[in-house]
Amino acid sequence: MTGTLHVVCPTCQATNRVREDQLGSAPSCGRCKLALFLGKPVELDAAGFERHLARSELPLLVDFWAPWCGPCRTMAPAYEQAAKLLEPSFRVAKVDTERAQDLAGRLNIRSIPTLAVFFHGREVARQPGALTRPEQIAQWARIRVPMRQPSHG
Repeated sequence: MTGTLHVVCPTCQATNRVREDQLGSAPSCGRCKLALFLGKPVELDAAGFERHLARSELPLLVDFWAPWCGPCRTMAPAYEQAAKLLEPSFRVAKVDTERAQDLAGRLNIRSIPTLAVFFHGREVARQPGALTRPEQIAQWARIRVPMRQPSHG
């Protein structure tokens, strides 16, 4: 028997229950009917970040960045492509540290870009500095999240 996961909609922020075996079948949101996975990073403000962190059971990969940051702009295309490699196993997001300064301060983000992986509501890994290849970003994220145990029963 397959388990279900809570997945937060990137568009309306509603929490959806999705069967694990349906994650790769382009599930849509029960509220807004739009796709739960967009094939690109989701732009999150502080409230959106907190909602995804608290309500989603997917690992959350976040790029903490700023519009004026050259290395952030350099990494952006690779990060966009990495989202296609990681979804639907991950929620891939971006947080603009200029717009979410309180969040960046609370999380002790000292340099940008900084990639961080959150799982079960906790930060499990952090990588300051730009990674410039999509495969490198995806591999870095995957090896930091414990493999899910198959559901039994």
